[in-house]
Amino acid sequence: MAFQMAPATPQRPTPGAFVNTPAPNRPSFTRQASVSQAQPQQQQQQQQQALPALPAESPIDRASRTINSMLDRDNRFPALEAYIGQGISGEYELPTAPAWAPFQKLRAYKLPEAVFEQVDHTQMSTSMGLFAEINHAWVVVDNQVYLWDYTHPNPELVGFEEQPSNITCVKLVKPRPGVFVGTIEYLLVVATVSDIFLIAVECQRGPEGVHGITMYRTGLSTSVRKINVTAIAGSTKTGRIFFADGNTEDVYELNYQQEDKWFSSKCSKTNHVTKSIGLPLPALPFYGPARQAGIQQLVIDDTRNVLYSLSTNGTINVYYMRAPNTLECVITRTRTNIETMCGHIVRPTGALDKMHIVGLSLISSTEADNLSLMAITSSGCRLYLSTTSSGQWSANITSAPNSMQVRHIRFPPSDGQPTQQSTSTQVQPYQGGTVVGFESRALRETKLANRYAPGAFFSFVLKSPNDPNHTLFVSAPHAGLLGQRESSEPPRYMETGLVMELVGRVQDIGQVTEPFSARNEPLGFGNELSTQFDKPLCEYAIITSNGIVTVRRRRLVDIFASIVTTGGGHEGAEGDIRKLAKQYGLAETSATALAVACGQGSDVGPDSRIAKVTDPDVLDFARRVFIEFGGKAHLTESATVEGLSVENVRASPRHDGIAMYVSRLVRSIWNSPIIAQVVSPTGPVLTSTHTITKLQEVQRSLAQLQEFLESNKSFIDGLAGPEALGRASSRQEEVELQGENRALTSLLLMINNIVEGISFVLVLFEERLEDILALLPDPQLQARVRQLTFQGLFSDKQGKEIARELVKAIVNRNITKGSNVESVAEALRRKCGSFCSSDDVVIFKAQESLKKAADAGANTERGRILLNDSLRLFEQVAKSLSYENLTSTVNQYAQLEFYAGAIRLALKVAQEWDRGNKALSWIRDKGDHSVDPNDVRRQFFDKRASCYTLVCKVIEAVDQANNNQGPVPDGIISQITRRRQEAYEQINNSDDEVFQNYLYDWYMQKGWAERLLDINSPFVVDYLRQSSETDLAHADLLWRYYAHYNDYLSAAETQYQLAKSTLPLTLEKRIEYLSRAKANASTRMTGFAETGVRNRQSRQELLRNISDHLDIANIQDDVLQRIKGDERLAGKRREDVIDHLNGQIHPLDELYHDYADQAGYYDICLLIYHAADYRSVPDIRSTWTNLVDQMHRNALADNQGAPWETVALKVEDIGHRTNLNENVFPINIVLQLLLQYDLEFYVHDANAPNAQNLALNSNLTWPIDVFLKLNAPFESLVATLEALWYAQEAPFSGRNRKVLVKWIIYLVEQWGQVSRRTGTLFGGPENAIGLAEVMRIILGSDVLGRDMDDQAWIQRARDVSAVLEEAAR
Repeated sequence: MAFQMAPATPQRPTPGAFVNTPAPNRPSFTRQASVSQAQPQQQQQQQQQALPALPAESPIDRASRTINSMLDRDNRFPALEAYIGQGISGEYELPTAPAWAPFQKLRAYKLPEAVFEQVDHTQMSTSMGLFAEINHAWVVVDNQVYLWDYTHPNPELVGFEEQPSNITCVKLVKPRPGVFVGTIEYLLVVATVSDIFLIAVECQRGPEGVHGITMYRTGLSTSVRKINVTAIAGSTKTGRIFFADGNTEDVYELNYQQEDKWFSSKCSKTNHVTKSIGLPLPALPFYGPARQAGIQQLVIDDTRNVLYSLSTNGTINVYYMRAPNTLECVITRTRTNIETMCGHIVRPTGALDKMHIVGLSLISSTEADNLSLMAITSSGCRLYLSTTSSGQWSANITSAPNSMQVRHIRFPPSDGQPTQQSTSTQVQPYQGGTVVGFESRALRETKLANRYAPGAFFSFVLKSPNDPNHTLFVSAPHAGLLGQRESSEPPRYMETGLVMELVGRVQDIGQVTEPFSARNEPLGFGNELSTQFDKPLCEYAIITSNGIVTVRRRRLVDIFASIVTTGGGHEGAEGDIRKLAKQYGLAETSATALAVACGQGSDVGPDSRIAKVTDPDVLDFARRVFIEFGGKAHLTESATVEGLSVENVRASPRHDGIAMYVSRLVRSIWNSPIIAQVVSPTGPVLTSTHTITKLQEVQRSLAQLQEFLESNKSFIDGLAGPEALGRASSRQEEVELQGENRALTSLLLMINNIVEGISFVLVLFEERLEDILALLPDPQLQARVRQLTFQGLFSDKQGKEIARELVKAIVNRNITKGSNVESVAEALRRKCGSFCSSDDVVIFKAQESLKKAADAGANTERGRILLNDSLRLFEQVAKSLSYENLTSTVNQYAQLEFYAGAIRLALKVAQEWDRGNKALSWIRDKGDHSVDPNDVRRQFFDKRASCYTLVCKVIEAVDQANNNQGPVPDGIISQITRRRQEAYEQINNSDDEVFQNYLYDWYMQKGWAERLLDINSPFVVDYLRQSSETDLAHADLLWRYYAHYNDYLSAAETQYQLAKSTLPLTLEKRIEYLSRAKANASTRMTGFAETGVRNRQSRQELLRNISDHLDIANIQDDVLQRIKGDERLAGKRREDVIDHLNGQIHPLDELYHDYADQAGYYDICLLIYHAADYRSVPDIRSTWTNLVDQMHRNALADNQGAPWETVALKVEDIGHRTNLNENVFPINIVLQLLLQYDLEFYVHDANAPNAQNLALNSNLTWPIDVFLKLNAPFESLVATLEALWYAQEAPFSGRNRKVLVKWIIYLVEQWGQVSRRTGTLFGGPENAIGLAEVMRIILGSDVLGRDMDDQAWIQRARDVSAVLEEAAR
């Protein structure tokens, strides 16, 4: 039975194809070639890579989108005016097979015997009619009217007999709000030849509708003498009642109110047409006999505030209800006008000849924007009229219409008569259709006709004047052909019809069910397919002189089921299914077959009752049609560009059929809120928006669908499992199957969600909603619950979360009531597992244990056992705990002094919420500026941090409890102390690095940095090290932590890095850190292992680096102190320089070039030479020269008596700081400079020739003493003096040679004394021999004179020579 058919859904048009949208307005097809060509290919690739990836669509989101698209598809069913436009039509499909009949006779009811008894007593008139909306019929016998329930097998007549006049018209209308009590639903308007009465009607309703009425006298009546009331109409919206005169075209309003007022009685009438003052004038006989037309029908359109009247001469009047008490005649169209308008549409035809309008039918504004009225002629033609306001087509009811036109003429079915219509000048019907019955006499003697939304047309025809029976022609729009039309083609207005023979002549017709509407707007209003499973079938009642017959509109699923039973076997049924698929499409056919297979088909049984079709043959046939006619998935045209991917697979019509069936089952609840607030006598009450029966019906249908798909999944492509992929013959088929599987499994998940969601709603309404909402913690959450829709519950994550909160509230309420939590939770889990999972059950058990522990007491043994049990249960489901649950539990634990448990649970939940440890990687990367500020890992950290905040609160609580406890005897550990120890064990033993980081941050914020020193954990080191480069407190604490645990090398390294860092440290603090670092690095490391050796090697390198930096820092400090005392620098520049130097340690180059050299700080320049290992002898000599000169001048400027002392101290200081470095402190140069300085500025003998020009210095040997204090090597000193002796250069010539000899004698003398104390004289015989030779030469030079002082020096030289000779031996 399988066959191939084109896909039901139109293919996507490719770029360049002709589509409906005009080409100039299609920017999506515009190409910006110049821009794209100007960009390099690499740049385009980078831009494509920079675009963020779209979030993956979840299966539930995909299914929700599919259902929404199906609902939208149903909502886009063509509006009435889309297929009833300007022109004519007359295509009908009149099936001969009973299975295809669009309507079906349901039941037949006989007239009660009591009616015939009353009719037998008739003296004047008898009439009958229906009040179908309340399942009652009525009969008027002269001055009496009787009502009875025609559905009752033995009904009781309820009558109104309390007035003497003959009754001319009766009508059931809605009362004006506020006039009667709330139980009065209707008013029975009874018009007689003298008065018109209002009778109040109260209905008794049951599951099947109204089963009884009670009528009450109201005392409301008014005179209608000389008015022949032939038509009555009531406004459902306002309660206004109008009646018309059968002898004139006057329209009256029946005014009624609760009580008499000053200017109005309780009941009165108003003529809105003739405003006469006196009596009407009689017709004069000489004008001839004049028969004035009367009104035969009134109809009210509440959606447009319009009243229509039909006169006996075919005139249609339009009245506008502008105000609550006004009625204005705004349009009048005579029969001649109407015939003229028809002539503009079609040439004169037999069907329109001698036009006689037999009735009017309303078309509401919710069904059509412009079409407002349908007039039916006696030949069965339907004239569709539109009313307009100010020349605009509009459904706006705020302005009165001022024009009425015939828009469309629909001819009756053709009876085979030849047509005379020319095809050249007339507006033609749809191409390819059947012959239009322009001359048809099929409905020529239509006596009564009516139209019911969305287009059911009933026409009662009298075939011959003497025929005792009427024939019924009934038709309705063909929903399949209307809904399956291609978007590029005009709608094809095809109707399916049926001829039905009635027994007796028809008296009245009425609609039993509520008026049909698939939507409250024209687009989608008439989609009968979408409401097959959602609304009751349209049912109509017809009363004839013989009895009452009910007719029902058949659904497509009913027609499908009948095809099998009456289709002439499987071959005939298969042909019918092909016809069905052609007319309705594969998706609709699949949806229909699926619905029938799931038991949605119905038929009229032998007892005239509607019953579900359960015949196994029918169900199996529907199953096979669903499987074999479901079509296949296929690739879309995007696949040719984007490649083979499940994203480019268009699911099969079978999938669309499933989605269509599901969407139609849930269409009325899908977008509606779950909870509605109604007003009761006791106040507002929260209740279900939909009846519980409705929800159970939807759930039952979906459960049957689940069962069907599960039992047949092996036959359905996409659900058959992996083995189906093995049957794929190509990669394309494999991808198509994968796409089908993805789409179908998404739908299955959604179906399960809906079934469980409805179960949850049913459970929810078993409780008192007000009490449940009161248990929700957040008022905003309560508001969200009230606004939650079924779609949100079924498909939205937030809806699921709201449902979980409600489940918790339900369980908490049961806990409060003392119910068994386990049984309640298990019941919830069985009914709606996705809303109450097994984890939720465990949570409820844990909460119950916690409550029992609180009741038993925190300090009792049973209480502690229950606390530990609750902790164990909570840890099992830590990943499912919400933050609200966690917060509540931790707070309760803290109140019960179960501090360790509270901390343990919070840490467990934090880890479960971030199993991938993304928070840790974010912490490590957050210092990187290239990291995205909106990194998703931040969310994981925030979630974990919320748990750690709870831990911190517990720490504060346990500390406070410990501080508040009273004195404790020595040697005894109190209970609170023990619990504090347990709590801190949980904290310090945690291996959660993220928590430890958070905890240490919290300690630092609280000023509890010392606590970190007591924690022996590598996390402390990692934490402090991570932020030590940017946080001074952390860096300072890090080296203290190392030193606390005797890791001096790491402490030195930290201090060294801290001194070099960019942190805001003063130079003094940096020198302090370097000094401490030098001390720590100098600490001896014990051990001879490889680690110890490596530590010693690194220690030596570190120590060298520290020493170098310390030297530079000291030099920088010298520069800083010197600048602070230098008056040459002032103002802003001075502050900037001081701030610059009192911070980071700067390079030597900067210190030399920018400060020391420019400012003339020669001593600091020498120190910089030393630190930089600078060896330029000329520069060094020049610097020493400048230094000596500068020191002398400064001393003189300061009025110092002995400037040489300042020079000596400075040289001595530099010697110490440079360790007599031979490069920076060359002894030969410095000594020579000091000697020259002494000879240049001082004399040591008052009798010297130039004593008056030089300062007297009694200390002859001070230059030598400077070097002796520095422990300079004697060899270098002697060699320098010896060289000066032999060179005989100024100033060491002439008289100054005497001073040079004395310096040599003194130096050798000091060498001897020093060497005698230290061991070998003069360092050895070799030195002694050389020195003896020097002494011999200078003594033989006769430089020293004969004065007393010189003789003393000669004697000292001889003594030294003797010692030298002794040492030389």
